[in-house]
Amino acid sequence: MAPRKFFVGGNWKMNGDKKSLGELIKTLNGGKVAGDVEVVCGAPTIYLDFARQKLDAKFGVAAQNCYKVSKGAFTGEISPAMIKDIGATWVILGHSERRHVFGESDELIGQKVAHALAEGLGVIACIGEKLDEREAGITEKVVFEQTKAIADNVKDWSKVVLAYEPVWAIGTGKTATPQQAQEVHEKLRGWLKSHVSDAVSQSTRIIYGGSVTGATAKELASQPDLDGFLVGGASLKPEFIDIINAKH
Repeated sequence: MAPRKFFVGGNWKMNGDKKSLGELIKTLNGGKVAGDVEVVCGAPTIYLDFARQKLDAKFGVAAQNCYKVSKGAFTGEISPAMIKDIGATWVILGHSERRHVFGESDELIGQKVAHALAEGLGVIACIGEKLDEREAGITEKVVFEQTKAIADNVKDWSKVVLAYEPVWAIGTGKTATPQQAQEVHEKLRGWLKSHVSDAVSQSTRIIYGGSVTGATAKELASQPDLDGFLVGGASLKPEFIDIINAKH
């Protein structure tokens, strides 16, 4: 089986303007980026078209969210068809901020995943436990439930990247230790093997997110079941290139 291609997503969240994102894009386009890494930048909706036009073709572009239907009376939402129309090919779904700030349920996230995949988008599907859940010892229960809600809606796993993001490590400066991350990634791979198939568990990329920086990326990247990163704050800085090249 072919090795899993390292995958690095940058989630710009609700940050930037044309000027600052234009400068970031110039830095990325001019940076020396390893050719064996798939890189995808998640731009704010209003800048998706701008990002796709300005970024080199070697970089993918992702929306940070979408809705579960193709069009209609859903003020403020965007559809996978619209994302594809401007040339972006990925969408981030189920991010902890969508779950915990905007109240999205496992069920809704599953419906969004099903629709995005049916429309031909790649999906970066996020899962992860909160601090109280980790402290209560229910990390596995939480991430397996979230994964099941996603897996139930996936027919073609080649278009899915699973992003494990412990909520307690996002934007807090706390990073899971490489051992903590590897442990959960290994269990998730085991879950895929038991509940989907051995082939899917071997080929699906499971990436880590949560205060990843240029300094922490190398050791994390060396873990056997860690196939890349979903990067928040650091994806807006030049060090994003160091993170992309963490395997090298």
